[in-house]
Amino acid sequence: MATPYGIKLAVHLITNHFGNLVAKVCENLLRRGPLTLQQVIRYTELTPQQVKNSLLILIQHNCIQAFSFESQGGFGDGPKANTQYLALFGNILHRMRFPKFLEIVSRELDQECKELLEGLLQNGRLTLVQMVERAKSKRKDGCREDVVQEGLTKLLAAHFVERCPAPEPLVPEPVKVETTSKKRGAKSAKINEESETIEQRVLAAAGPMEAQRFSMITNTEFDVNGETSTDDSPSLIVGEKRKRDSLELDRESTAEEGEVVLWRANFEEFLRRLRHMACIENVRASLDDGAVKVLKAKLDATRGLEKKVKTEKSVPLSLDNIFEEVIKSEEGRVMTLDDVRASLVQLGCPASARGTADSYSIDLKKIIESAQNDEVESIVLKRYGRDAYRIFRLLSKNGRLVETDKISDTTFVEKKDAPKILYKMWKDEYLHMEKLVLAPNRNILLWKVNKRPLWEHVLDEMFHAALNLSLRAAYEWDKEKEWIGVLLMAWRSLYQKFIIGATTVSKPLWHFMFHDTGGL
Repeated sequence: MATPYGIKLAVHLITNHFGNLVAKVCENLLRRGPLTLQQVIRYTELTPQQVKNSLLILIQHNCIQAFSFESQGGFGDGPKANTQYLALFGNILHRMRFPKFLEIVSRELDQECKELLEGLLQNGRLTLVQMVERAKSKRKDGCREDVVQEGLTKLLAAHFVERCPAPEPLVPEPVKVETTSKKRGAKSAKINEESETIEQRVLAAAGPMEAQRFSMITNTEFDVNGETSTDDSPSLIVGEKRKRDSLELDRESTAEEGEVVLWRANFEEFLRRLRHMACIENVRASLDDGAVKVLKAKLDATRGLEKKVKTEKSVPLSLDNIFEEVIKSEEGRVMTLDDVRASLVQLGCPASARGTADSYSIDLKKIIESAQNDEVESIVLKRYGRDAYRIFRLLSKNGRLVETDKISDTTFVEKKDAPKILYKMWKDEYLHMEKLVLAPNRNILLWKVNKRPLWEHVLDEMFHAALNLSLRAAYEWDKEKEWIGVLLMAWRSLYQKFIIGATTVSKPLWHFMFHDTGGL
């Protein structure tokens, strides 16, 4: 969700990684929505070549997606002339999570897979040939092509890597429905909803088919058996080998030999893993180890069957299947069938009255909302104090409007202090207030927690905090570079004094620096 400080944070990340020109193009796309090339040039006041280069960089690193609206008269050349560019806010913020992505692959797969993923994260998207060349340049002894292909196959099997989407998909034009809204908030909500729908439609149209998304086609760069055609083949003479190598290099740019596949990191799978980890940790903090083992086993078994990242409920499994998955791990072998059934009840799955044939599904949305509630309540406690924490917790659980006096009586907060606390949280957009007029001179204030806008507000505050931390880290790094510069100047002066100025040097440099000079 692109909040105001979220956009500032995204622009800051692009500035650090690609410079000011690219960041200027990206900021206009984030703030204005999908734009054509001419519109980007007009809004940024950059030269056409600068804008084109910036767009290519952002596309290469999966930060924007190009698309065209289908013309009503048919396909033809109409859509090509109306290419628009859509900024992918989530993909830009994922750049902050690259170290976590590498940590997940390092924990679940091997070092070869981690190096391949690191190359994809650094370069955005690569072909298999480019991965092989990068692997060879990283190692002094070189790297065999089959090793790279094996690592890529592992990453594809785990869904950590996917094919790149279509470069410019055709999207049906949105149906424009003219509605008159008296309230400004309702109008802005409709605009936000429409923009989100456009992004979802574009990504759905650009994505490859599910059967091809994680499949390896070997007839473009490797032969069918998964082995590369190398110069060691004794059945080829030298001229034929040279001709074959030339064809292999040209194959990426020719359609006759087959389409070259570009690969990129699959952010959705990494987010799914991180979401599952967050659910497990939240359950670990509130329930026993048995519930944690059952939840982890169930999520591991059904992860590949989830259709979207923010799945509200886990894929249903029977009790026997859940028990089978639990006892696969060493710590789960101590659990019995009754233990698994009791853990499912703890997780919000009622016990089956018809034996083990029924399916069990865990409410992941409820676990995530519980974690969000705990996070916001901790913020309220640290920012406003214990009394405000009790008031906020009461309103959050009630989910309806409550008058001031009732809040004070229920939470045991002084009647003179309760209005001040409520007004302060309302001013900071943590509470919703409504005024009820009972008489000309008598008004009652009602208070409520609107969770959805509150979560958006807290998320924007978190983006603000992340931006401040990043700016502070950059400031501290600049100070460190200044000190490093001072130390380098001192080292050069010592070097000139004791090494260049000496006629003969019989002692090592470290001896002069740390003994004859008393150390730095």
